[in-house]
Order: sequence, then structure tokens, then C-alpha cells
Amino acid sequence: MATHTVRIKSIEKVTHDVLRIVSDKPSQYKFEPGQATSVAINKPDWKSKKRPFTFTSLPGDDHLEFIIKIYPQHKGVTNALLQLSTHDELLIEDPWGSINYKGEGVFIAGGAGITPFISIFKHLKAQNELANNQLIFANKTKADIIHAAEFEKMLGDNFINILSDEKTDQYAHGFITEHFIKKSITDLGKYFYVCGPPKMMKAVEDILNNLKVEKEHIIKEEF
Repeated sequence: MATHTVRIKSIEKVTHDVLRIVSDKPSQYKFEPGQATSVAINKPDWKSKKRPFTFTSLPGDDHLEFIIKIYPQHKGVTNALLQLSTHDELLIEDPWGSINYKGEGVFIAGGAGITPFISIFKHLKAQNELANNQLIFANKTKADIIHAAEFEKMLGDNFINILSDEKTDQYAHGFITEHFIKKSITDLGKYFYVCGPPKMMKAVEDILNNLKVEKEHIIKEEF
């Protein structure tokens, strides 16, 4: 698999623990909305430490963008990203990933699992094809919601949030359950796009199986 060197153009925090990194885009580099790549920091101690990150830019953009949740306590790659600045370099490989848009449906994300859906929703908006797609986004607290304002503006009432560790008047509280899904959506015949931590993915997939959602209508990617 080819490795490409890209220079960081900008780096900033978008929430208390999420970075937005924009880099150059290699010539002829192509990906589909929802895909990811393996990324490493182009420094001697980090070149071999690849991590999967999803493109949150559009395929037609002249740059690459990544929205990355950081874990400073782990002292790993995401923590090292905090130390980078413009003109530092990343190493990226060719794109991969199993989540791609097949038709109108319900997107269910947990935490950083939202990232494949950012590019997909950006693409749908650019094509005027948002239609009646819904997004169910599970987080611990309100402060953890990535791109909250953007999704609210884009999706309106089709942007549905649930928080496990914080009670607010604005959002549901708890975890995604069968009752919550049945209450939140109107059509079980649509596609279901699921991305998040393995435990959350397993729970949601079990719920969808119980609701008799066709297996070929469940598109998933562990994050």
C-alpha cells in the first residue's frame, strides 16, 4: 500500500478533546465519503505507529481534513498530535473503509464514531440529497457532541441526541435501547449506518436484529 507525506496546514481544537487537522492533499488522491486511512506522524519515534482516522473533508476538496478524538491519558498517537503545528508532516496510506452511502436511512453513532458520517452528510448536503436521513448520536455529555451546531442546522429535528452521563432538558438521557430507536424513527425498512465503540456496536446490532431489520440494510464500521 502506498504511503503519502502530507503537510499540516492548520490544527485546532473543536471540542475539549477533539482536534481538527487540515493537511495538503496528494495529487490524484481519491476517497469516498465515509472512508478512512491509516495515519502516522512523520517523526522518527512515531513513523511506525499508524492509527485509523476518517476523512471529514469532501472528495473534491483541495485538502484533507480529519476530526480526531484525543486521549491524553494514553500517552499515545493522539496525545502526540497535540504537540504538532503547521508545517509538521503526517504519513497517510491509501483509503479504506466499509461505510458508504447506499440510500436514505438512519445513522447511529457513538462518540468518535461520528467521523465517517461527517463527510457523508457534507456530501449529501452539497448534492441537495439530505432528504429524510436521520442521525442518532450517543455521547457521555453535551460537551462531547462533535459538530453539534452544524448537524443541528443541517438536519433539524432529524438530529437526535442521547447522553449517558448528563441530564439536560434538551436531550434524552441514557443509552440507545430498542424502545429509544422505535420512538425515534419512523421506518424500519431503511438503511441503518452504525459506527462506534465495539460494545455499543454490538448492542445496536442486536437491537436491529430484534427489530427484524434486514442484515443487508445494516452498514457498520467499528471505531
